[in-house]
Parts: sequence; structure tokens; C-alpha cells
Amino acid sequence: MGKKGKKEKKGRGAEKTAAKMEKKASKRSRKEEEDLEALIAHFQTLDAKKTQVTETPCPPPSPRLNASLSVHPEKDELILFGGEYFNGQKTFVYNDLYVYNTRKNTWTSVDIPGPPPRRCAHQAVVVPQGGGQLWVFGGEFASPDGEQFYHYRDLWVLHLATRTWEQVRSTGGPSGRSGHRMVAWKRQLVLFGGFHESTRDYIYYNDVYTFSLDSFTWSKLSPSGPGPTPRSGCLMTVTPQGSIAVYGGYSKQRVKKDVDRGTQHSDMFLLKSEGGEGKWVWTRINPSGVKPTPRSGFSVAVAPNQQTLLFGGVCDEEEEESLDGMFFNDLYFFDATRNRWFAGQLKGPKAEKKKRRRGKAEECGAGSEQEPGPAGAPEPVEVVKEVVAEDGTVVTIKQVLVSPGLGGRPPPEAEGEAEDGASEPGCSSVEPCPRSSAMLAVRHGLLYVYGGMFEAGDRQVTLSDLHCLDLHKMDAWKTLVDMDPEAQEWLEESDSEEDSSSSEGAAAGDEDSGEGEAENPGRGWDQSGAHRAALGAS
Repeated sequence: MGKKGKKEKKGRGAEKTAAKMEKKASKRSRKEEEDLEALIAHFQTLDAKKTQVTETPCPPPSPRLNASLSVHPEKDELILFGGEYFNGQKTFVYNDLYVYNTRKNTWTSVDIPGPPPRRCAHQAVVVPQGGGQLWVFGGEFASPDGEQFYHYRDLWVLHLATRTWEQVRSTGGPSGRSGHRMVAWKRQLVLFGGFHESTRDYIYYNDVYTFSLDSFTWSKLSPSGPGPTPRSGCLMTVTPQGSIAVYGGYSKQRVKKDVDRGTQHSDMFLLKSEGGEGKWVWTRINPSGVKPTPRSGFSVAVAPNQQTLLFGGVCDEEEEESLDGMFFNDLYFFDATRNRWFAGQLKGPKAEKKKRRRGKAEECGAGSEQEPGPAGAPEPVEVVKEVVAEDGTVVTIKQVLVSPGLGGRPPPEAEGEAEDGASEPGCSSVEPCPRSSAMLAVRHGLLYVYGGMFEAGDRQVTLSDLHCLDLHKMDAWKTLVDMDPEAQEWLEESDSEEDSSSSEGAAAGDEDSGEGEAENPGRGWDQSGAHRAALGAS
């Protein structure tokens, strides 16, 4: 009895200790959230100093990922909003607005009073009403110490005709989240999935909401049938038949204490409105054809023939202490009418798909010391990798590794072969390097790919290049804006606590820069840091 009594007392003591720790963690989490809210409010105060709309011709935007790139419904313009950039020590979060003229190949910076707070991994949808409207929901802002993320649940509309921002306040909407997906369906916005992460926990969603563009009200749907499991960063598109297709995405689960396991989903579903108001049904589908290999961080756009286009991404293999992955620059098309996937094949000489294996740190260093030219190039090595898809299918990926430099470009001989006289003045025919979280848009049958990121060893390279592909001809990529990844600033992580000034340091930044600063979130591309894989691409 004595031993049993001691064990019970010890057990109650452990429970009390756990309860105290939980209370402290909850209090600390709330304090961090309050700090973030104060920092966001500070940046909004700076934005409030803007009193008039200014449009300034400018160079191409700075490197970024997880921004939104939208097509103007009436003009030959692409609209870039928000995003983030990591330089090795700090993450910069943006709420700047740029307009790209596709006819003139020019950029314009547009400052509008009262914009949404700085954010990335939001969703933006354009509708034609009132001369064009850009609707923005959710997204996230990173804390100065990089350990906390503020997830927005606000809804904004940019009136394109008058160049004015408006926050639309309506109750009953989705909770704060990032990595969700949103599409325009008839006179509604339909939102699915996403995730929310704090220092203590994370949650992935598979809920569905609609927002009426007539009554400005939210409704939560309760579709019948087997639907997708909770996820973020998926493909979501409206089919020619009026259904909504959802493919892939990313989620993670806790497998044991302090160990998470990520899943790159490869299943596909249709969401249909049936009969009465508010009646929706999920149906799982299994398209035929050449399906994309498992990946996260891919980008999506709608092609001229109402097919849905998927570009790039990264396939990660997680271990408890390491992360190995491969970045892509390939194209896939989903034809909902035929319920079939197709691999996008270029008709020109550079039709070979390329991949980039996430490099080792020593490889990156070795690559920078090699002499240029064939004599200094290492011998190609073929790597065969097997990936198990969510449904148990084993997919074999073959890759030929060449020089591990950061540029992602073919050797000089291959570049010469690719040019073949197809270049236009001011353009080259170099294809975009493998990447994830790029921004995509299609205008007049031309696919535009801007920015994104890839990793080489411990270095994250954030891109600011712009490429174009004629989807009717499918002949060759054209580079409209080039960049040299090797020239990008990269600051090694410091062991000091020089940035421990928390929100004061971030708030003291350049008031005119339009940038919110935060310490390195340490978010690798699949969320061992699983955070970035959960964000996906717009």
C-alpha cells in the first residue's frame, strides 16, 4: 500500500507540473501573439502615412516567393502583391504592389493608401465586377524571433478601376490560416484548406467556405461524400463543367514527441454543387494519363483551353534529423473534360525536363571553386530515386547530376545548342531553373513564371527572374528578366543574439522600405521545417 500510495502521489505531482508548464506555455504564446499584433499595428501606422495613389515606373521587383500574381480582367497587366524573402538571417515580408505590362515588358510600383498588412502565403482572386476587383484573404506574418507566425483571417478587395483598397468585414468566415486555396465560382469565392501554426502546435484544415460577392456574407459548407483529408498548398481549380477540382497538397502529423512526419498528397477530388442551395458533394476521382510525380510547393494556373497547368515544386524525403529533396521545372496539364493528366513537352530542342537535387553544403562550396568550362566540370552522375506516393504507388525518378553550381543553367555547350536563333531582342531562350513557390499567370495564351526559390546546401536562393512560354506553340521558354543567383546576398547565421531586441529591432527598420523584418524562421522546404511546404505556391 505504501509503494502504491507513493506512486499515486508521484503521478499527481507530474500532472501538476505538466499543468503548470502548459499554463506557462499558453501565457507565453499569448504574449508572443500580442507582440506580433503590436508589430503589425506599427507597420500599419507607417502605411497610414500614404495619402494618395502614386504610380512609379521601376525595375523588376525584388526576389520573393509566396506572393500572388494575378491577371487583370480587362488590361494586359499582371498584378504582384506581397510575398517574402529570406537572406540567411532575416525574413522580409511585403505588402507592396507591382503591375507588369505584358505588352511593353515594363514594371510599375503602385502605392495605394490603406493597404492590407504585410503578408505572404495568402490567396488572391480576380473577378470582373466593377472594372475588376482583386480579392485577398488570409496569409501570414513572421515574428522577429522567427518562432511565431501570425495568421490573418481578414478579407480585402482592391478596386482596380479606382486603385483603392477596402477591408470587407463579415462574420462567420474562416479562421486565420496560410496555404489555403481560393477560387471564384459564379458570384462567389470558394475557400478550402490551409493550416495554422504556433510555437505550441499546428493544425491543418479541410473545411470549405463560400463568400457571396452579392451579399458580402460567409457561409460554411458541409459537403457530403468522401472528401480530402486536411491539407494546405494544394491545386484548386474550377472545371469547365462547373465543379471544383482539388489535387495534392501537404500536411504533417506528430508521430512521437518532437517528431513530425510530412505527407505529400497525390489524391484528387471534385466538389460539386447539386440541386438545392448549399448542397455540395465531394467525389474522389482517379484521372488517367501521365500524372505529376509526388511533390509540394508546385504552382498552378489556368491554360487557354480551360486545362489546369501545374509547374515545378519539390519532392522531399524526410528523416528525423535530415531532409533530402529534388526541385522541378516541369509542366503538367489536367484536362477535366477528359479526366486526364498530360506531361507538358516542349517542341524545341530543349524538351528535356530538369531537376535539381537539394545540395549538400560541401557540394555547394566545392562547386564555387571549380574552374569554368568543360575541363573543370565533374562527370555527370545518374541518381535513381524511388518515391512512395500516398496511395502506395512506387514512382521512380531518374536524375543526371551535373555541376552543383547555383545557377541551375545547362553547361555552355547546351546553351549554345538551345539558342538556335529562336531568341527575340531583349530575350533569351533559357528555361526557368527548377524551383518551388513560384508565381504563375496566363495572359493571351502566354504563361508567365516569376520568382520562387530553390536550395543549395544550407543556402536558400530566392529568385526574381521572369520567364514566358507560348502555350499554343510550346516551342521554347523566353527569359524576360534574368538574374544571377550566385550574386544574391547570403548572410550566414550568427551564433550571437544581436537581433534579440525583438520587435524593437524590426520596428526600427527603414520606414520607406515596405518590409517587415523577422529572424530566420529556420523553415526548411518541408517543414522539418515543414512550414514552407505547407505554404505551397499560389
